[in-house]
Amino acid sequence: MTADLFSDFQQDHFALFGLPRRFALDGAALDTLWRTAAAQVHPDRFASAGDAEKRVALMAATRVNEAYQTLKSPLARARYLLMLAGVDTAEETNTSMPPAFLMAQIEWREAIEDARHGHDVDALERLSRQLRQDMCAMEDELGAALDERHDHDSAALLVRKLRFLEKLDQEIGDAIEALLF
Repeated sequence: MTADLFSDFQQDHFALFGLPRRFALDGAALDTLWRTAAAQVHPDRFASAGDAEKRVALMAATRVNEAYQTLKSPLARARYLLMLAGVDTAEETNTSMPPAFLMAQIEWREAIEDARHGHDVDALERLSRQLRQDMCAMEDELGAALDERHDHDSAALLVRKLRFLEKLDQEIGDAIEALLF
């Protein structure tokens, strides 16, 4: 492989690494493919090249890194797959959620506030573990929606739900940090 392989800016991120276009992904394989690609297009390898070749190498290195960041994150990977399928997740404009999910959000936020006000780091850490378990289960469901059922509407809803849960996880992390420092 040469830098030329990574300068085809028409390839999708999966093709860039020679991976199938699927949500299910071998993270270790992706890491290995990224390290190999990043080494091949690293700008230092083109230090003595002409200006045009240096620019192409820099653009290729940027593209390899952006593709890796997108594919290694389950939520970003799902968004990307949906985008490739022509589906807008409408995360900024469609905040409607099933009532049960909204009630769960209220309960999570109340539990976070109770733990924060009670200065209970252990409770926050338990909440974080539970939330991450819920997120993993939702990622499994997202994988099935994308890879098995090809149900883009359900996948888009799951992406929006996961975005809510990521925000909750950040709130928990911020609360723990505030109590510890």
